[in-house]
Amino acid sequence: MPNMSNARIGATLWLLMAAALVTYHLALIFSGLVPNLVSRPLHMAFILPFVLMLGNRSRWGSISGTILAVLGVAAAVWIAINHERLGDQYGFLESNAQIAIAITLLVVTLEAARRAIGWPLPLVAAAALLYGLLGQYIPGQFGHSGTPIASFLGTMTIAEGGIWGSLTGVSVSVVAIFVIFGAVLNAGEAGQGFMNVAGAAAGRLKGGGAKVSVISSALFGSISGSASANVASTGAITLPAMTKLGYPKRLAAAVEAVASSGGQIMPPLMGAGAFVMVELTGVPYTSIMAAAFLPAVLFFFAVWVGINAYATRFDLKGIDEADQPNGRDVLITSLFFLLPFSILLWAMFGAGFTPQYAAAIAIIAGAVLLFFNAELAFRPAQIAERFKSAVMSAARQVSMIAAIILCASIIIGVLAITGLGVKVTSLILEGSGGLLWPSLLLTALACLLLGMEVPTTAAYVICVSVAGPALIQLGLEPLQAHLFVFWFALLSTITPPVCGAVFIAAGMIGENWLKVALTAMALGVGLYLIPLGIIANPNIIRLAESPILAIIAMLRLAVGLALVSYGLISARKVLKTAMLVGVGLAVIFSGIYF
Repeated sequence: MPNMSNARIGATLWLLMAAALVTYHLALIFSGLVPNLVSRPLHMAFILPFVLMLGNRSRWGSISGTILAVLGVAAAVWIAINHERLGDQYGFLESNAQIAIAITLLVVTLEAARRAIGWPLPLVAAAALLYGLLGQYIPGQFGHSGTPIASFLGTMTIAEGGIWGSLTGVSVSVVAIFVIFGAVLNAGEAGQGFMNVAGAAAGRLKGGGAKVSVISSALFGSISGSASANVASTGAITLPAMTKLGYPKRLAAAVEAVASSGGQIMPPLMGAGAFVMVELTGVPYTSIMAAAFLPAVLFFFAVWVGINAYATRFDLKGIDEADQPNGRDVLITSLFFLLPFSILLWAMFGAGFTPQYAAAIAIIAGAVLLFFNAELAFRPAQIAERFKSAVMSAARQVSMIAAIILCASIIIGVLAITGLGVKVTSLILEGSGGLLWPSLLLTALACLLLGMEVPTTAAYVICVSVAGPALIQLGLEPLQAHLFVFWFALLSTITPPVCGAVFIAAGMIGENWLKVALTAMALGVGLYLIPLGIIANPNIIRLAESPILAIIAMLRLAVGLALVSYGLISARKVLKTAMLVGVGLAVIFSGIYF
């Protein structure tokens, strides 16, 4: 009995902390201007317990996590309390106590990221810190003049040039709100609504099971922004359904992995990447949505073509009529995501509210819908469980993303302080001979390699910070360069040897991951070609300015992608495959010439 009582007390405390985190981020939307050195450190203070303390499996992990969380929260709160005095120091630490606080914040940030996503990103950040502290001893062009330790650590921790930089601001003011929005929707009937709409739209078609997965994953991914989360959620339904219909396991897992990866590029949300892009480019959110829409449609079109090719090859049928959702279920459950989404889009595009304010209104609508289930019944126990699920899920996801962004901010801060970003940009320009396409290929390779080790958003931020200026200098529009880098940062979800979405899907269905990865690469060929197509056909991202030219560019790319996809999947002879792929590539890149 005492153990049961302690467990309940513990669960209640975590629920209260999660509710406080959600309330804090919602309150920021309506509280007017809050100093950055208040809102951002408090953001860190709220997320640290969930990253460092929740879910520890070992005694040492629990003890060390608790100690680090207490120290990190205390240091962050100290920054918030003393923000006015610290602002007058201009990033220079004035005492040993301040140096100790700075070191504490950096160590806690690294460890939080490690516990959230593993070693790679914290190791890169730690290497960046060492470079900032010791880079003056490196000979040649990659050394720097050196920065006094009190100034370097101060810029990183008590000014807005390091962990409290603009990226963290995006995490606080925008990303957290949309994560909460997604958690609220997923706690109710919205997820089932996605599946029912997808089943009604595509269930009867050839390869209907796979197409249901594509549509549902696109819808779900538009709010989750995580390929892994997408696979784990929609895959729990779509993978058994495809297996039941006779799909080869490697194909079923590949469909789910590829479709879920596409969720990160699907407007209106695109995960955290869209909001980071707003901050880095200065381009309005609505403009980024307009630019990203047609490429995202093209990606799912290419996947659709690939599924048709596999369906013909394996004689895959649609879903039996008895297993398809009835019209009433589709209508009712679809309202659970259509209503909040409609309010979100109206508030952003109709009323002209900021994205975060619009999301806050949509969250309220989604919270009201949690009071009802698919039968429109009102069940108090179910309602309580849904709100609990929404709050806890939101707190975990906000905390994980914040840990990633805080760690990535260390790298961006070091690049700015030392000038390393400019030096890498110069290296890219020199290595490519000042030519655009070799620079693009070097950047794509860097994105692919880095994306294999760190999450998509972090890979995008780091790559665009060092390579973006070079690409812009070579003639690309800023948004064009950023979309190119962002797309290639996604490749790690399906490209061996590290392919997170593939690993999860393969594990869920019990298939060899390499077989799944190879099938996913063929099915998701759009991820590799569309960013190059954006460069060759820049009109495709100008939907708002030149809709006719944008649609022409999209049709050109659609034809090329269809040929490449069909050639890779359906053509059984090497010569036919080579011919179809070659013609398809020629069409995709024809925009370079006319």
